Formats: sequence, structure tokens, C-alpha cells
Amino acid sequence: MEKGLTEFLERAPLSRFHYILLVMGSLVYGFTAMNYLLLPPILPAISKEWALDLPTQSLILSLTAIGMFIGALSCGIIADLLGRRKALLLTIVMMTAFTGLSSFAWDALSLSILRFLAGIGLGGSLPQPGVYVSEYVPAKSRGRFLGLIESAWAYGAVLAIIFPFYLIKGYGEFLGWRLTFLMGFIPLLLIPLILRFLPESIRYLENKGMGDEAWDILERHGLASMMPDGGSPEDRNPLYSVKSTLKEVWSPMYGRRTAMLWISWAVLVYTYHGIFLWLPTIAYVELTAAKELLTPLYFVLLVTLLQIPGYYSATFLLDSIGRKPVLVSYLALAGLGSLLFGQATGVFFFLFLMGVISFFNLGAWAGLYAYTPELYPTSIRGTGSGLSASIGRLTLIFAPIITGYLWWSQGAISLMFLVFAVVHFLGAICVLILGIETKGKVLEEISKPPPKEEETKI
Repeated sequence: MEKGLTEFLERAPLSRFHYILLVMGSLVYGFTAMNYLLLPPILPAISKEWALDLPTQSLILSLTAIGMFIGALSCGIIADLLGRRKALLLTIVMMTAFTGLSSFAWDALSLSILRFLAGIGLGGSLPQPGVYVSEYVPAKSRGRFLGLIESAWAYGAVLAIIFPFYLIKGYGEFLGWRLTFLMGFIPLLLIPLILRFLPESIRYLENKGMGDEAWDILERHGLASMMPDGGSPEDRNPLYSVKSTLKEVWSPMYGRRTAMLWISWAVLVYTYHGIFLWLPTIAYVELTAAKELLTPLYFVLLVTLLQIPGYYSATFLLDSIGRKPVLVSYLALAGLGSLLFGQATGVFFFLFLMGVISFFNLGAWAGLYAYTPELYPTSIRGTGSGLSASIGRLTLIFAPIITGYLWWSQGAISLMFLVFAVVHFLGAICVLILGIETKGKVLEEISKPPPKEEETKI
């Protein structure tokens, strides 16, 4: 019975098992965000100790992004070749170990190397929870679950600010930034939890011809008795080929989707990281005259906290109005906030408009994170999602450099944010033209050839 297990997964009511997956996926995503974002808040302290100029700071940030590009690309392939669970474990170990070891860096070169290696794990880890959870949660709840996982980014971002805020304040800049990096070892606690609570993906196992193992997982979690229509899973054993998979993501069936995802990931990575990697430094410079009202790190913390309602507002709209309307509207509103921010003066206008950008940019991320794994079939879901994320990480290589150059060469933030506004608007137009709606559809249904008027070859 070819679609027996898939049918079960879609008909099963939400249970304790699903919520454990949600919690674990959120922890992975949140701690990955924390480890990635530990660097920007402490970069001013590191730069002060080592006398780093803006181009050198940009280079360190971009080498992290190069590692993330490699990680997103390679670990997506590993997820399709060896399994979602193995890929998840591998990436967590890499991003955790090398983030923690960054505490022992002694100059810009050593820090760059360690951040590059950490970046491989970080880039590989970010797509994995979405791919994994999307293959277990029924269509009617999939958007909400994936949006909630993406919202964990905000909590990781808050931790990445709180740790340096207190550690630098309590131990000084020299020791504080090193202690901050040591916090990067915390996600190692996830390893035994993953081994205990996360089985391999049912869809992955069935697709790889390991139906008996998939059935055992259903029975182990007390779900097999709910199997519709009886029967047993039918084995399939397709051979995975990197070449054929890369060709398939640009086939007539998936080419339009791939184009939309690559552009959307590039847009959101450029805007988010171009803004928020530099935000502590921007706040430090732009708020110098207003430090008695609002310290730079406190400013960044307040702006980051506004990401949380942005995530949740989008998350709970995904399964009601759909992925496409959420992405288009949130990208456009983030663009409007960026346009107005470039002309703002005064600390409170800075805070309000940066809050608008933070709210809608991160809400758009919730939509994109839910959207990405839905648009590919099980056989290439890891690779397709990893490729999309890797294109975003490729953009991340240049985002800090471009942002730093525009700011450094022009001496003002207006041009920087005009560019951010234009990029947001282009992203909204791209999704409007190329996007399809996946709300309430089973993953296998989304993978079927659509009507000609809905999706055609590029």
C-alpha cells in the first residue's frame, strides 16, 4: 500500500508526540540562532581590543556566511542521502563546538577560521527542523507548527543579546566577550534529547524503502493502531543522485518554485542580516548623543523583542489566509518601514521604525520557513530546502560588506535603508508573481503537477 503511512500521518490528530517534535525543533532553531547571533553584540568589544576597522569586521561576518553557504548546501544533500536525524546531529555538533571554541581566538584570523567552521554547522542546522517537522505534521497544522519553530529565532536572538549584556557588564569587555562565546556550548545539551525523542522521518524512511523501520516507529509511539484501512507499508528504494536532484529542482515542475524561493531567501537574508548584524554598531554610533536615554545594547534588545509578536502574528495567519498573502504583505510593510527609517531622526523614531522593520521582516521569515520544505517532494526536500537556504547564505557573504561599505563611504544610514526598502519591495513582487498557495494541502498533493495556468516552465 504505497501511500498508507503518508495517509496516516495526514489523518492523525495532533498528539503529545507532535508537540514534542515542535518543542525539539524550536530548541534546535532557537539555539542555532543564539550561536549565530552571539558575534554582532560583542563585535564592538572585540574590535576595540584588536583595533579592527569596519572592513575587517565585515570580513569576519562574511567568512561566517561562507561557512553557512557550504553548510546549507552540503547538509541538505546529507539529509536526503543519510537521513534527517543524522544531518541534524552532525550540524548541531559542528555549530556548537566551533562557536564555543571561538572564545579562545587570539586575533582576527583565528576568529575568522573558527567562525567559518561554526558557520558550516549553523548553515546546515537552520533548514533541518523545518524539513523534519514538515514531514510529520498534518497539512491543516503544518503552517502553524513551522511558523512556531521559526519564531524560536527571536528567543535565540534575545539570548544572544542578554548574555553579552550581563557578561560584559559584569566582567568587562576583555573577559566578557570570551565568556559570551563559551555560552555557545549550551546546545550540546540537545544531543541526548534528540537521540531520545526524535526518530527518523517516516516519509524519508518510506521513500528509501525502509517501510518496516517506519512502521516500528509508528508502533513505538502508539500511533500504528490509527492506521487507516489496515495494511502495511510498501517499500520503495530510489537511488539518490546529486546530479539528478539538482536537475529536478529546476525541472518544469519545480523551476518556478525554485526561482521564487531562491529570490525570497536572498531578499530576506540580505535585509535581515544586513540590518541586524550591524544594528549594535549602528546603535552605538547613531545613539551616542542619546546614551543617557537608551544604551545601544538596550536599544537592540527592545528591537529584537519586537520580532516575537511579528513571528506570532504571521504564524497564526499562515493556516488561515495562506503563505503567499502573508509573505507579500509582510515584505511590503518591512520595505515601507525601511524607507521611512532612512529619513528618521531622534532615538524614539529610530526605535519605532526599527521596530516596524523587525516586526514585519521576521514575520516574513515565518512565512518563508513554512513555505520552503512544502514545495518539494520527499525525495529532494532536504536538498531543495538546503539549496534555497544556501543561496540565502551566499547573499549573506556580501550583505555585511555592502551594508558596511554604504555606511562607511556615505557617512549616513539613509542610502543603506533605501537599498533595504527596494530589496523588500522586489521580494514582495517576486512572491506575488511566482508563488503558489500551499495552505491546507498535503505535501504529496503539492508535489503533483499543477494546472497549466497556475505554474508553467520558466
